[in-house]
Amino acid sequence: MPALGTFLKYHDTNCVSSKVANLQAYLSPQSVTHFSFLRVSLRQHSTHTVLSKSANLDEAVVTLLKTPPDLSNPEPYTDALHACISAKSLHHGQKIYTLVLNNPTLRRDPKLLSKLITLFSVCRRLDLARKLFDDVKDSTFLTEEVWAAMAIGYSRNGSPREALVAYVGMLYSFVAPGDFSISVALKACVDLKDLRFGRGVHAQIVKRRRKVDQVVENVLLKLYMERGSFEDARKVFDGMSQRNVVTWNSFVSVLSKKVRVHEMFNLFRKMQEERIGFSWATLTTILPACSRVAALLTGKEIHAQVMKSSERPDVPLLNSLMDMYGKCGEVVYARRVFDGMSSKDLTSWNTMLNSYAINGSIEEEINLFGTMIESGVAPDGITFVALLSGCSDTGLTEYGLSLFERMETEFRVSPALEHYACLVDILGRAGRIQEAVKVIETMPFKPSGSVWGSLLNSCRLHGNVSVGEIAAKELFVLEPHNPGNYVMVSNMYADAKMWNNVDKIREVMKQRGIKKEAGCSWVQVKDKVQIFVAGGGYEFRNSDEYKKVWSELQEAIEKSGYAPDTSVVLHDVDEATKVNWVCGHSERLATSYSLIHTGEGVPIRVTKNLRVCADCHKWMKIVSQVTGRVIVLRDTKRFHHFADGVCSCKDYW
Repeated sequence: MPALGTFLKYHDTNCVSSKVANLQAYLSPQSVTHFSFLRVSLRQHSTHTVLSKSANLDEAVVTLLKTPPDLSNPEPYTDALHACISAKSLHHGQKIYTLVLNNPTLRRDPKLLSKLITLFSVCRRLDLARKLFDDVKDSTFLTEEVWAAMAIGYSRNGSPREALVAYVGMLYSFVAPGDFSISVALKACVDLKDLRFGRGVHAQIVKRRRKVDQVVENVLLKLYMERGSFEDARKVFDGMSQRNVVTWNSFVSVLSKKVRVHEMFNLFRKMQEERIGFSWATLTTILPACSRVAALLTGKEIHAQVMKSSERPDVPLLNSLMDMYGKCGEVVYARRVFDGMSSKDLTSWNTMLNSYAINGSIEEEINLFGTMIESGVAPDGITFVALLSGCSDTGLTEYGLSLFERMETEFRVSPALEHYACLVDILGRAGRIQEAVKVIETMPFKPSGSVWGSLLNSCRLHGNVSVGEIAAKELFVLEPHNPGNYVMVSNMYADAKMWNNVDKIREVMKQRGIKKEAGCSWVQVKDKVQIFVAGGGYEFRNSDEYKKVWSELQEAIEKSGYAPDTSVVLHDVDEATKVNWVCGHSERLATSYSLIHTGEGVPIRVTKNLRVCADCHKWMKIVSQVTGRVIVLRDTKRFHHFADGVCSCKDYW
């Protein structure tokens, strides 16, 4: 039984060797039992201005009813139907349908058929569209235009599979697909995430003697990109006859969403080389990717493009730029962007507040919140998440509790689940575990994984194993495949020297196929992002330059009284192994690489996928002191700014 994608790949529209039964075997009985049971909608046509507004439909329909039909000119009917489609007026459309139905010549006109099918589909009456399609007994009147209208009607109404059935039915009827039909089929493949079928349609495109239009190329590009087939996407992109800003933006956007940051940056630079006029949407797409990997240098390149432009940047772009600076640890630059905005929306205020929160600048955040209220800007739930998380990270317990109460009483913002999670974190990290438990018991929501996760982390910090076990039990039900929860419980047991329980947790992870996420850190040096994994980087660690810098660094920090704190190694192994593991943590390798490959006095910026351990935190402080370098470390929770032996978190993290 041939697969549908295989059928499409080898299908020639002038010769069909397969049987309809093969298609029906591929498709489920629920999908299709006869190809006349097909539906879909619209192809845009021009319409006369006088009929373009629904206010004229009454007059237009009355005129058609009173005037004897000119069978040689169906244009008045198509114009009237187009107006009905624009207005989504089923009432007027059905009157025209009656006229067409009662006239043998008109009801065989493919253009009128496609318009009627389109009208019914945009009015959510696929049953009428299908009936009209089924009633066409002579297949010669089912042109590509009619099949396409049927297919797009299915697609528009959330039935992409049936749209593909219509497309294949058209091929079995020996109707050659045009660009519009092909684009409908490819869009359905995108919706169904069906790369195999899409490749079959692509094979048809390759066999055609003429090129497809840009719409088809854009949809094909989107299919390959969204299914992660970037090599195929690049081939399509490079072979496109025309590439407008929309095409470039689409490619950049998908690369950004898939966190293919390096390829995205290269593509943007190629846009500049080819002098493609990018839009603000292009930059707004790229900046979040810079934020995700803390690619400050690339973010600054984008900012330079904004500054050089003669056009005034819009608010969404400036918000993205501010967010990028905040998430790259440059809160001062973020504030400059904020202060320079001639107009701000609520997102602008929230973005700046969050930038202060993740960088531990709680005093500045509180002052900005006061300015926000004085300016008459009403806060929302996102505002308070930023404020409460800032209080949690800096130990501002009483202010955080007061703020939580003021949310509803003063600002009329009802606390949501994420606000209760912040409240639990504020209390738990302050050691007030029982109060945190009481909040969970009395909150008006079912506790989520983030709520129990906050409690478990607090129990780990303060050694409350009994309550931690309760939180862990809930987490294992809510998030059974989240490795972070198992690691946190294991660490809690290891801190308490309960090694048997540590072994049990690891055995459970093994049985369930859950693997701990490896520690990973990265730095951007010039235009490249260098990645390091804990215990890895053997080639780098064996290089002469690394050994030289590491030796000098070790000598300097040992004189400062530093010795590795092996208690952070939560494994029951000998001391020498623990020391070796600690020294191989990814953030240390990334920092050492930056010391070698950046100029003296240049700040070092490291991003890590996990929380920084206590010993690496201590090591960073001393390294910042002995080297005179500022080190900015972003872990999964917050930023740590190290300078002259002191961290911005004040060791509360």
